[in-house]
Amino acid sequence: MCAQKMRPDEVDIDPALVHRLIAAQFPVWASLPVERLDSSGTENAMFRLGADLVVRLPRYPGAVADVAHEQLWLPRLGPLLPVATPEPLGRGEPGEDFPWPWSVYRWLEGRNPVAGAVEEPEQLAKELGAFVAALRRIDRHGAPANHRGVPLATRDAETREAIARLDGRIDTAAVTALWEEALRVPEHTGPPVWAHADLSPGNVLVAAGRLGAVIDFGTAGVGDPAVDLIVAWNLLPASARPAFWEAVGAGDAEWARGRGWALSISLIQLPYYWDTNPRLAENSRHVIGELLAE
Repeated sequence: MCAQKMRPDEVDIDPALVHRLIAAQFPVWASLPVERLDSSGTENAMFRLGADLVVRLPRYPGAVADVAHEQLWLPRLGPLLPVATPEPLGRGEPGEDFPWPWSVYRWLEGRNPVAGAVEEPEQLAKELGAFVAALRRIDRHGAPANHRGVPLATRDAETREAIARLDGRIDTAAVTALWEEALRVPEHTGPPVWAHADLSPGNVLVAAGRLGAVIDFGTAGVGDPAVDLIVAWNLLPASARPAFWEAVGAGDAEWARGRGWALSISLIQLPYYWDTNPRLAENSRHVIGELLAE
């Protein structure tokens, strides 16, 4: 469980606070029990409310805008996707010693898969590919920009800084070579398309080895779709990547940019969450290892 603070500007959130917020703003649910959920998430705190609901609250100022973003876009995107997505049922307002808006969603069944222990990897790869492909087909009219759907070069300074911080912990010469290779890949020249932009194991729910839901659309928007290929390395084994690649329909350059995104995200996350989020740090190490093994 990642209940400890990961940033200096995080606020304290506990079940008692959530219960007060619910009682004050949604009295129909006031009698339901509140339970903190085990999560590797870094942006929001999650609490199960009764059997059928979940409360999601931003942990720090940088996550606050995601509340309105998801409340607006999830009802539009969800019905067009082949798997379940979060369904907003209520929008809470600041109060009861909590300074920001927050959300109540319908509970989605399933569990987060674990990289290296995926039950039906090829089937999951096909289903994840179908999700990505369906998202890309959605009309982008009026869609917000995806802050990750930008050229990899925009992350160069931050990625190299992270590599420097990892000196002595990983093979920095090898990852630098991989990063420089990714920077040489041609940029996206097609139209911007929808991407989830944070397809990590913590945002995927599976049941009986099948993809049941994709959650956390706070970063969803339009841009270079290559960012959604990161799941090929942060979750899927090498043997299942061809099935995912085919289902998505990515070209060679796009696949190479996706590899670059997986590398950059993991390199930046690893030193930042080394002590405060062991699960996320371990997945970052996994990704780096998978990329170096290719």
